[in-house]
Amino acid sequence: MAASLPQQPTSFWRLSRGQRKAFLAAWLGYLLDGFDFILITLVLTEIAEEFDLGLTQAATLISAAFASRWLGGLILGAIGDRYGRKPAMILSILAFSVGSALCGFAWGYWSLFIFRAIVGIGMAGEYGSSATYVMESWPTSMRNRATGFLLSAYPIGTVVAALAYEVIVPSLGWRWLFYVGLVPIALTLYLRRALPEAEEWVRDVGARKEVTTSSALFSAKRRWPNVALSVVLAGGLGLIFSDNAGGFGIALVIIAIIAFCLFAVQLSGKLWPVMFAIMVTVFCAFLYSWPIQSLLPTYLKTELGFDEGSVSTALTWAGLGYAAGCCLAGILGDRLGTRRAYVLGLVVSLAFVFPVFALSSDNILLLWILLFAMQLTSQGISGLLPKYIGDHFPTRLRAAGLGFSYNVGALGGAVAPLLGAAVGEQIGLGNALTLLASTLTITVALIIGLNLPARLGRALRVPSDAPALNHEPAANKQS
Repeated sequence: MAASLPQQPTSFWRLSRGQRKAFLAAWLGYLLDGFDFILITLVLTEIAEEFDLGLTQAATLISAAFASRWLGGLILGAIGDRYGRKPAMILSILAFSVGSALCGFAWGYWSLFIFRAIVGIGMAGEYGSSATYVMESWPTSMRNRATGFLLSAYPIGTVVAALAYEVIVPSLGWRWLFYVGLVPIALTLYLRRALPEAEEWVRDVGARKEVTTSSALFSAKRRWPNVALSVVLAGGLGLIFSDNAGGFGIALVIIAIIAFCLFAVQLSGKLWPVMFAIMVTVFCAFLYSWPIQSLLPTYLKTELGFDEGSVSTALTWAGLGYAAGCCLAGILGDRLGTRRAYVLGLVVSLAFVFPVFALSSDNILLLWILLFAMQLTSQGISGLLPKYIGDHFPTRLRAAGLGFSYNVGALGGAVAPLLGAAVGEQIGLGNALTLLASTLTITVALIIGLNLPARLGRALRVPSDAPALNHEPAANKQS
């Protein structure tokens, strides 16, 4: 083992041609994912005006994609564990591309809500399949960089979307911005023909049908009960996040939590407490980041009075900061350890949150710089999240484990715009975004810094060959 360590690549250019090609293809897919997903935030005011929606109801259209992501993480993750990371990635791209294009044909609130839910299913699958594909194609010494560099594609996609918004919407209207979402389908043809399967999946899983998450979810005894459970869960979440739960909101939330626990037990067996702890961690992470991600364009247009060009410029600076932060996070993660780098980024980000929302529209250049710095540290550091989550699951469960736990936690992104809008109506949108970002950033820093999910697993003596749980010294070194 010791003799093989020096042979591991230590930079992108020392990777094999196949490893670089795998990364670039996955990176491009994730860029297009970011492009499609962020479109709704750019045209929220235009959609609200056309469909006569209030800010809170319009914000539920952002939440729609988050409310469906658990399903994408569950099904496409299981497909990735059983049939390979590549086919799951291709199906994910098809889902979010078709869903985005359908948004352009929406005739009202509910049609747009459903089409955005389709986008969410595809995005969930893309996150889990792309992250596991790249991690399992790269050497272990570079896996923080693998996920950090990969996730830099998402904010680049948001920058491209912001530029497209500035060019397309003023002349053609908001619907044409969604029609462009069909472009990623062309990428799937390349992926199907040109890419190999992830080496680690082939070696550790391959044709071993009985050890994957698909055998747990889709066995003869569980198939139809799981379908019924999924229908109930999807309907309940749809009512909750469309703000139509009435007096049954609390009951539906309890039912959803129970359903998620049942799926977690099936997917991960005795690892389910660790999976649930990961869900809570990701939920809090989305609550600190997505109020800003989803409502920043609205804040710039309503409270600062920016036009389309100024909003596009602001989002470009923020997106570039996000992308640079993901790359920097990957480098720091491999040098300092995943958890140390993660907590460092979160703590530093607190220095930028307050100034960003305290500035007036007269300080444009300073606002751009602070947005860049804030997203570099707070959002960019999330480039380490796939590595952090993936270390808590063995290879045979990793795609579904990462995809499901991340995307259930991503329901925080569904709550975030609603919470941000509701609090904003009371204290102002800028103050609300500052309060939520700072409070939840500290919460996530404490959870990750104290290594609570892995500590829980070891305290309960959960048997697992997952890196974070296997050996205490190794876990500390890698995370």
